[in-house]
Amino acid sequence: MDIAFENRKLEKRLCRLVGQAIDDYRMIEDGDRVMVCLSGGKDSYGLLDILMRLQRRAPARFELIAVNLDQRQPGFPADVLPNYLRTLGVPFHIETQDTYSIVKKVIPEGKTMCSLCSRLRRGILYRVARELGATKIALGHHRDDILQTLLLNMFFGAKLKGMPPKLVSDNGEHVVIRPLAYVPEKDLIRWAEVRQFPIIPCNLCGSQQHLQRKQVGDLLREWDKRYPGRIDNMLRALQNVVPSHLMDRGLYDFAAVRATDRPEAEGDLAFDDEPLAMPDAHDATGEAPMAARRIVALTPQDA
Repeated sequence: MDIAFENRKLEKRLCRLVGQAIDDYRMIEDGDRVMVCLSGGKDSYGLLDILMRLQRRAPARFELIAVNLDQRQPGFPADVLPNYLRTLGVPFHIETQDTYSIVKKVIPEGKTMCSLCSRLRRGILYRVARELGATKIALGHHRDDILQTLLLNMFFGAKLKGMPPKLVSDNGEHVVIRPLAYVPEKDLIRWAEVRQFPIIPCNLCGSQQHLQRKQVGDLLREWDKRYPGRIDNMLRALQNVVPSHLMDRGLYDFAAVRATDRPEAEGDLAFDDEPLAMPDAHDATGEAPMAARRIVALTPQDA
């Protein structure tokens, strides 16, 4: 196997999928100043790396600024990210706030710190985005994160709710985007190895990964291994919602349903098995999960 050839294919696929997501949801527009939240993990490194590649090729002109929040966790290697970002030549800002001590003081020993830590981190990043004049805040959540969130909300929150690719922040001030929305985690793992990103461990605070999220992640990985194309179809399902065939009375007026005495395109085939579309042949390989969609301006040419 030609490793260099496979690496080039991976780069093109990542750029294509990120460019597609950006175009589909109008995540980045001409003149945007995009704040890329960098944690030191593979996903945020991959996000910045691909956005920099698209920035050089895209017709839309936009700025990037990488931002890391140093929460003063014991053992955090504070020099790693600044040194790496200087080699890239990308503008960056390191925000230092001792949220670690606050969380340790408030949360009893042995309890998870993630929820409070996340709220504190979010508020700080919103302030930094405002101070830097950022028009968009880019996060490194990928396809698998989105599907894990969907299943977690279904299983434990009784909500049909995922992780949108673009939304307004909870304080109403910012637009948050997830350009990796179409990207499989396995591709980001491979890309991190190819690029040799200086990964910073995510367990410095002593917290463990949420068991429920880990279990759901393992489930998705097993499905992807045993049934190629299933994960891609799950993502497609989030883009093809049929409210009349769910049960949310707030989304569809079931009380107003009446016989129409004419054929209905969305009518329920109540006594038939629902026909299932077979996945595209390319989906199983990950080469073209969005093959039926239009080619986007942000996507580099394969040639």
